[in-house]
Amino acid sequence: MTLRKRFTLFTIFWLIFILILFNIFVYFYVIKITSRSEEQLLMNKVNLLLENKRIQQMSSLDDPHLLSEFYNVNEMIRIVSSTGNVINQIGSDEELLSIPVSFSWNNSSGIDNYGGKRVVYLRVPLYDKNMNLTGMLEIVRKLNVLDSYLQILVGALIVTSLGAVLFAIFGTYWFTSRLLAPISHMVQTMREIDRSGKLRRIEINSNEESAELQQLIRAFNQMIERLERTFEKQKRFVADASHELKTPLTVISSYAGMLKRWGRDDDKVRDEAIEAISNEAQRLQNLTKSMLMLAEAEQEDWLRLSSFDVVKVLDELAGMLNTTFQRTIRVQSERSGVTIVADKDKIRQLFVILLDNAIKYSKEPISITVSSNKNSVRIDVKDKGMGIPEQEIPHLFERFYRVDGARSRATGGVGLGLAIAKRIVELHSGNIDVFSKPNQGTTIVLQFPKKNN
Repeated sequence: MTLRKRFTLFTIFWLIFILILFNIFVYFYVIKITSRSEEQLLMNKVNLLLENKRIQQMSSLDDPHLLSEFYNVNEMIRIVSSTGNVINQIGSDEELLSIPVSFSWNNSSGIDNYGGKRVVYLRVPLYDKNMNLTGMLEIVRKLNVLDSYLQILVGALIVTSLGAVLFAIFGTYWFTSRLLAPISHMVQTMREIDRSGKLRRIEINSNEESAELQQLIRAFNQMIERLERTFEKQKRFVADASHELKTPLTVISSYAGMLKRWGRDDDKVRDEAIEAISNEAQRLQNLTKSMLMLAEAEQEDWLRLSSFDVVKVLDELAGMLNTTFQRTIRVQSERSGVTIVADKDKIRQLFVILLDNAIKYSKEPISITVSSNKNSVRIDVKDKGMGIPEQEIPHLFERFYRVDGARSRATGGVGLGLAIAKRIVELHSGNIDVFSKPNQGTTIVLQFPKKNN
C-alpha cells in the first residue's frame, strides 16, 4: 500500500471516529437540554394550576372547565383521586388517554415511551386548605415536535458528516499529492540517475515545500554532492595511480629491452639495468603496499581498539628510528604516562609516517610533545626542515600529492603516506592540523579523544 493511501485512510478513519463521537455528544446534549425545557414548561403550567383556588376545593375538582383553559394540543391533563379514580380529564389524543393511571404521593416527572412515542409527564399531589390529600394532578405531553426536530438534527449531522468525509478524502488526496510530489520527484531523479549514470540534483522551491521536505531535498542534494566528490576523487585516484604505475613499468620495460640487446656483452649496461629494475620494482612494491593499505583504511571496522600508554609507544618508536637513521627524536610529556583508547598498531603506523616525512625533509632534531586534559590528548610533531608553502598546506593530505620538486621521487615516497595518516586520525575521531613556514620547519598537531567510541 502506498504512503498516500495509508495517509488518506488514516485521516479518514480518525475523522469518522471524531465525527461519530461529536455527533453522539451533540445528539444527547440536545435531547437533555430540550427535555429539561419541556419539563420546565410543564412545571410552569402546574404552578399556574396550583395557584387556582378552585383546585384546592374538593367540590370543584370534577368541574370540566377547571382544566380547559390550560389545555394544549398533544397534551392530556387529568385529576386522579386518592383511590386511583379519574375525577377530571381533558385531552383529544387516544394514545394519551389510554395511559394507565399511576397514583403518586410525591412529585414525579420524566420522559417515557408509550406506543412507540416519547412523552414527558409530571405528577403532583393535590391538597385542600387544611393540607389534606385530595388527589393527584397529572399532565402528559407528546414530544412529536421535539422528535421531528431531532430527526432533522440527525439528518443534518449525517449530511454534514458525509460532506466532511468526502471533503477530507479529496482534500487529503490533494494535500498528499502536493506533499509527496517532491518525494516522487526524488524517486524519479534516482531512477534517472540509475538509468543514465549521471548525477542530478533536485531544485528546492521554498514557496511550496515544507521545512521537513526542504531538509530532505537538501540532504539528498548533499548526498549527490558527496557522491560527485567521491567519484571525482576516485577518477583522480585512478588517473594518479595509473600515472605512478606507468613510470616504473616504463623504466623496467626499457631496461629489460636494453638487457636483451646489449646486456650479455656489456657488463656495465647489465649492472645498470639490473640496478634500475631492482629500484623500480621496489618502488612498485611500496606503491602497491600503500594503495592496499589505503583501501583497507576506508573500511569502518579497520580498527582494533585497546587502552595503552601513547608516551611509551612514542619512546620505543623514537629509539628505533634513532638507531636506524641516526637522527635525534626527543619525546616530551607533562606526565610520565598518557593513556588513550585506540588501535595501537595504527597509531604506531601514523607516527612512523609523520616521523619518516620529518626525517626526509629536515636535518635538525625532531621533537614530539605530548599533553593531555580531561577528555583529549594532544601530540605535536615538530621539525626544523624546509617547511611547506602556505598555499600547499590544504592539499597535503590528497592522494599522490607532492609539494614541489624537492619532494620528488628522489625521497622515495609515493604520495600516499599523509592520506593514510589522515584516514587513521579520522577513524579515531581525532583532528590533524599542519602549521608550517618555508625554511622554518613544520609542526603537525594531532588531537585524540581519550575514550574512543
